[in-house]
Amino acid sequence: MKDNLDIERERRSLSVRCNMLARRFAKCTEHVKLTLFKAYCQSFYTCSLWVDYTQRTYRDLRVQYNNAFRMLMGLPRYCSASGMFADSRTDGFDAIIRKRCASLLRRVRDSPNRILSALTERWDSAMLEHWIHLHVD
Repeated sequence: MKDNLDIERERRSLSVRCNMLARRFAKCTEHVKLTLFKAYCQSFYTCSLWVDYTQRTYRDLRVQYNNAFRMLMGLPRYCSASGMFADSRTDGFDAIIRKRCASLLRRVRDSPNRILSALTERWDSAMLEHWIHLHVD
């Protein structure tokens, strides 16, 4: 019941999407590339539900995300990830994951379904523990 396979699937999918974008839109402006990146490479489907995975698998996805941005934007391989995202005024990997998790937590807490709202009120819930960990570290 680990999430490693789902994270690996997402990493491969991100690689394919970014390679396609880099090939087809190499001559476009930076603004167009940034818009395409946000639309196609920042949608980590079900990432807010990942709670049981290895750090290596998670790190591999983050590295793939950073490298995908570098490749699409034509940046050097070893440039600073935080610097390149700050310069382009776009969210880095950790910010995206935190936002997705916070959004799901808010929607579950606001749900009229008592079972769903009970999941977020339990302090021993794996999902709540993961969400808190994302925002504290």
